[in-house]
Amino acid sequence: MIVTGLSGAGKSTALRVFEDLGFFCVDNLPPALLPKFADLCLHSGGRIRRVALGIDIRGGEFFDELLSAVEDVRRRGLAASILFLDAADEVLVRRFKETRRKHPLAQTGSVLAGIRAERRRLEAVKGRAQRIIDTTRLSVQDLRGEIAGAYPTGRGAAPPLTVSIVTFGYKYGIPIDADLLFDVRFLPNPHYHEALRPLPGTHPRVRRFVLGQPETREFVGRLREFAAYLLPRFVQEGKTHLTIGVGCTGGRHRSVVLGDLLGRQLRRLGYRVRVRHRDLRRNGEAEAAS
Repeated sequence: MIVTGLSGAGKSTALRVFEDLGFFCVDNLPPALLPKFADLCLHSGGRIRRVALGIDIRGGEFFDELLSAVEDVRRRGLAASILFLDAADEVLVRRFKETRRKHPLAQTGSVLAGIRAERRRLEAVKGRAQRIIDTTRLSVQDLRGEIAGAYPTGRGAAPPLTVSIVTFGYKYGIPIDADLLFDVRFLPNPHYHEALRPLPGTHPRVRRFVLGQPETREFVGRLREFAAYLLPRFVQEGKTHLTIGVGCTGGRHRSVVLGDLLGRQLRRLGYRVRVRHRDLRRNGEAEAAS
């Protein structure tokens, strides 16, 4: 997949979507290297099968070799398709002003002049593109949906969302990268039971104590319903990774039990889940993870 088009039309976003779909992505590849990269894919033993390459005007004079390079790749027996991203001039001007970036062809400092020069130079490539997406009125989420719908992975089983669950102790600070936080300090604390205090939340006795409380059973049911409602809506908005923090006082007992349970529930719903117990061992040992 060759991703090209007007500067500011969304090529970087498109490449990130292809990466999320499992493509091997390379940005700003000089067209002259395209046949060599195709040979690398052919001799990768099947490890590189689906590729998305960002190739655009940043390649300078080499960009004019793009169409001939694509034909060279096709002669090698590989399918090569061009996705061209376009947008109205006034929208591109606004995007450049918002990001304060300089247009690669704006030699005189005029963004509009650079856009018009680039559009003329890309006419032939646009005319040979297999698909053109106009991003003038598309949000980032809309563009993600367009690409995901047009280029399915074909793998079927690929999960739409990867979830990281981090259990932690509030006394050691909140995970700064958490999208959602659940505070389970309202549950009865095993720390106040001498027989349970030295045991980690991964121990069966601690697990039975925490999950045996009426408050926990009600919370687990509500959390399951909430996750089943919320996560598909994150997917709908184009989110591909979600970090959920589950915290108790010290991060050793209640949060560990609930984090592991939430991970199992989300896996049953079809999500790829990683659970990390950040504060389970605070004596310098390695973090527990699953």
